[in-house]
Parts: sequence; structure tokens; C-alpha cells
Amino acid sequence: MKQKILLLEDDRTLGETLEELLQEDGYDVDWVIDGAEAADKTFEQKYDLYIFDINVPEIDGFDLLESLRNAKDDTPTIFISALVDLKTIAKGFELGADDYIKKPFFPEELLIRVNAKLSKASSVIKCGDVEFDPASRTLKRDGHIVPLGEVQLSLLNHFLNNIGQVIDKTVLMDCLEHPSSTALRVAINKLKEKTGLEFKNIRGVGYVLEAC
Repeated sequence: MKQKILLLEDDRTLGETLEELLQEDGYDVDWVIDGAEAADKTFEQKYDLYIFDINVPEIDGFDLLESLRNAKDDTPTIFISALVDLKTIAKGFELGADDYIKKPFFPEELLIRVNAKLSKASSVIKCGDVEFDPASRTLKRDGHIVPLGEVQLSLLNHFLNNIGQVIDKTVLMDCLEHPSSTALRVAINKLKEKTGLEFKNIRGVGYVLEAC
């Protein structure tokens, strides 16, 4: 599945150039020219990356990102702007931006940064509405972080790295502080409640997370 990018740029020439460049590199791009339309798009679907200009009609890039972060949307974001004073750049990062590119820039420079950001994000394991980042050991459900204890994180890591495969219960019990069949069943039920994922008990063998 192609990674999705929301591009907010009111300069139609630049917007068209960036849209075409990103699409040619294999990304699915939604290009909009004002902040209100961008906000609507973020409610309609999930994106892998935002690229926001700052001075745009309706809602500027700063206010848009601030509202998204307040709504617990932590989608990686790159600002592109002709505003190059240090206070403005600092504000962009304070609001939660991951990168800031000063205009004018070579479109290929943006592509390099996008590829770097999304190739790093591609290690994230997705299953339904659940996303798990093994590097940071962070679980998200519907875009919201779900806190998990060490036991649940270890179990989830096993399941998401072996989707559709039966995992021997002795392997799963190694994740527990006090291993037993009952303790394992309880831990998996709690994991099911928090993630919404379905774990099937293969009697006498182990458990399996079936295809997402």
C-alpha cells in the first residue's frame, strides 16, 4: 500500500511540482491550497506525513498543526516556508514539527527528507487500526497512544512479528513474571481488551494472531 502524504501549499506552481515529484516516487498525495481543506482531509483519513506551508488561506500551517497535536494527532510533519527568522523556525519545532525547509528550495531536497522520514516510519507494524513501533515500543490504536506494561509489550511484539503463525505457549510464557497457563490466558485477554486484536487459542499448542 502506498504511503499517504497531505500537502498544504497555496502556490499552485510549487504545489503541482511537489505533487508530481512525490507521486512519481510512489507516494499517494492529496494536495490542498488552504488550511481549512487540509483540516477536513485529516478528519477523513489517516496520513503517513504532513507537508505544510505556513502562510496559507483560512487556517495557517502553525494553527493547523497546533490543533492537530491538541487532538493527539502525531503524524510526522514537515514545514516548508519563506519565513526564515529563527523565532518562526523555533515555533515550528515547538508546535511539534519534525523538519523545516526554507523557501526557495530544490524540490529534490524535500523528496530526500520525505524519503528519510518515511523509510524510518516504515518499520512500524500495522494490523487493522493498531500500529506498533518496535524501536520506541509504542502502540497506537486509531492514532492514539495506548499504554502497555512490559509483559503486554513483549507479548504484542511476538504476535505482530508472527501474524498468522501459531506461537508456542512456552515462548509466550517467557514474557511473564510468573509463568503459568492461567497467567498467560489472563495476560492475553488484557492485551485483547487494550488492542482490539483477536488472539486464537490453539489448544495444547499456543496462540495465534490471525491475519489483520
